[in-house]
Amino acid sequence: MSVPEQFTGYAVYDPSESTWSSVKPYSYTPKPFEDNDIDILIKTCSICGSDAHAARNGWKKPDAQFPLVVGHEIIGEIVRIGPNVKDFKIGDRVGVGAQSQSCMKCKMCLSNNEIYCPKLVHTFGGVYQNNDGSTTFSQGGYANYVRIHEYFVFHIPEILTNEEAAPFLCAGITTYSPIIRNLPYDLIKRGEKPKVGIVGLGGLGMMAIQFAKALGCETYVFSRNDSKREDAIKLGADKVIITGNSKTGNWIDEIEENKFIKFELDLVICTANSAENFDLNTYLKVLKINGKWVSVGLPETPFTVSPRSFMSNACFMGASHLGSHVEMIEMFKLAVEKGIKPWVEILPMSIDNCKLGLEKCHYNKCKYRVALTDIDKAFK
Repeated sequence: MSVPEQFTGYAVYDPSESTWSSVKPYSYTPKPFEDNDIDILIKTCSICGSDAHAARNGWKKPDAQFPLVVGHEIIGEIVRIGPNVKDFKIGDRVGVGAQSQSCMKCKMCLSNNEIYCPKLVHTFGGVYQNNDGSTTFSQGGYANYVRIHEYFVFHIPEILTNEEAAPFLCAGITTYSPIIRNLPYDLIKRGEKPKVGIVGLGGLGMMAIQFAKALGCETYVFSRNDSKREDAIKLGADKVIITGNSKTGNWIDEIEENKFIKFELDLVICTANSAENFDLNTYLKVLKINGKWVSVGLPETPFTVSPRSFMSNACFMGASHLGSHVEMIEMFKLAVEKGIKPWVEILPMSIDNCKLGLEKCHYNKCKYRVALTDIDKAFK
């Protein structure tokens, strides 16, 4: 199959409040094809919360460029490989996540931390510094093709369908990496179950619950209301804590049935995508002495917290960005061994369904991912 010189996608042209979810056809020139590159005919791309944030420029990035083709949970078929590509062949079914390039030689890259490379390029909304000295703005997966360095392309297990596999490429790895890096392995060696909390049940929380359970953790889910309790249990939660029923926001002390969780958890993964009415000072009380809070959600407004909240239990607070090449491979292996699969709604690719899917994701109207399918047919 010959690959066109220009790729075509559905792009957001205007990030304003009334038009951010509206897309139009857009043709663009991809970065120059290099010796380690792979061209992929896109079949499926699921919708991440970051797609909606970027489409509306919710993070207020001063260098945001439009038109913008979003999408970084991509599944497709290889149609072209560079002469230095070794582990892939034409016709392979593969996936691409949120990272498309790094320098491959700094201390971060050489220690399997390429996600923290200073020269990282995201799959959409980034800038490639090409070997010929030119620059190219990266465009994402709501398109017919994507061109990616082989290191950021991954084989997909046969057991997963395209729409099941796609959310692993961002939602999956974004939650797997901080869990695997921060579990208290001393407890596991003693035969004890780590207690892990998951804040928020959406696209990220759905994956985090399953990973924590598969890794042998006692798993607690925090949700603002009771509407997702049954889903949390089905996904593997041992207990569900409701945080939205208090009058003051101090749900851990004010609501009697929540008091058991104080100073109980070894690790909390926060997937919350909104900081509205979010009292981080209260949440930190659930951690054991020296427990860890790791944020992976990216609200458009910041959390606020008092230094005194850290003193009460000597807890630590940090964040995590995506996951490494090695962790991506480990994650898919675990998913196959433990039967982990996301819950996905399917929408065939179209202009109208792009708008519908983006809005369903942004306004929390889906369970718990939306996958745009038949993309290759839409752009045929």
